[in-house]
Amino acid sequence: MELNRRTVIAGAAAAGVAATTALGGTAHASSGRGKPVKSLFGRLADGTKVHSWSLENGGTRMKVLSYGGIVRSLEIPDRRGRYTNVSLGFDTIEEYVASSPYFGALIGRYGNRIDKGRFTLDGTPYQLSVNDGENSLHGGAQGFDKRVWDVEPFTRGSDVGLYLYYTSVDGEMGYPGTLRAKVTYTLTRKGDWRVDYEATTDKATVVNLTSHVYWNLAGEGSGSVYDHELSIAASRYTPVDSGLIPTGELARVAATPFDFRRAKPIGRDIRTAHQQVLYGQGFDHNWALDKGITSRPEQVALLRDPSSGRTLRIATNEPGLQFYSGNFLDGTLVGTGGRVYRQGDGLCLETQHFPDSPNQPSFPSTVLRPGQTYRTTTVHSFGA
Repeated sequence: MELNRRTVIAGAAAAGVAATTALGGTAHASSGRGKPVKSLFGRLADGTKVHSWSLENGGTRMKVLSYGGIVRSLEIPDRRGRYTNVSLGFDTIEEYVASSPYFGALIGRYGNRIDKGRFTLDGTPYQLSVNDGENSLHGGAQGFDKRVWDVEPFTRGSDVGLYLYYTSVDGEMGYPGTLRAKVTYTLTRKGDWRVDYEATTDKATVVNLTSHVYWNLAGEGSGSVYDHELSIAASRYTPVDSGLIPTGELARVAATPFDFRRAKPIGRDIRTAHQQVLYGQGFDHNWALDKGITSRPEQVALLRDPSSGRTLRIATNEPGLQFYSGNFLDGTLVGTGGRVYRQGDGLCLETQHFPDSPNQPSFPSTVLRPGQTYRTTTVHSFGA
């Protein structure tokens, strides 16, 4: 029987998040909210305007671009109440267009890699845009991260947020079907950042949406995240080949550098001579979450910066989590704080279905068909 998220998590976006979770942690106290504020951030080469939206609620401050749905900054307080931006990014639209490694972006149609950019669906082969060696990464050369989204602000009860809309036409980047995507960014009264993804299609396709924020809880531009402590509720991960494509195996994390079942510093095992670490030049792998696909978001990861006390809890109904330790930041990019980003200066925790699922029949399916609605939810909760 095909395991399909559509039948498992229908209605999850409305279900909410459990108040307590197995990995613990607390959110900071609530504070006032304000209506989202729009301003001009810049223009693309063709003259298209790119706007920035500023939101604040529950002690969390956030700036979002219409280009790529990018989270340009996200400010939270430390244990002493001092705010800093904990998301890596740029000062200008030109930098995002020219050289961004997906800083803060919405990813689609398909987050992560697809082997050689090829898959077959219902007997029809498809060739996607190839942009990562011989593979397709994060939707291809012009994925959702490089599109201007329609943005609509809202205030709802004690929440504030943005609705983001984008229609991907049939054949865009090689994907079949016209996909209508809606992503909702919500800042709650507790200061949580909730992301609800929805999509429909007029033709069978594959879809795997996620967010690509680079986190540094000590502050953007403050240096390495290797002293951050991370736990992931996963007993298995998906090993990769030299091109970072899953082999199809679900390997145990026990007695490997990939065991984050108990919190440990990210840097503890990152230079271990393990073949998988060598392939990724650090961590760049999908963890198969113990909970699997769930009807409601459940906590799957806890990140903590000992120096500031800041914490990030991630809850999702997705079956996978891609942990990327910023291995390819090479000192050529200058961030919003005016400092150079080097290897390990940020990390990503991307909730998702597994990489290359269209070519891996043993993995949970990413197929979306007409009449179905793709729905997933991820919640980021901050504390100190």
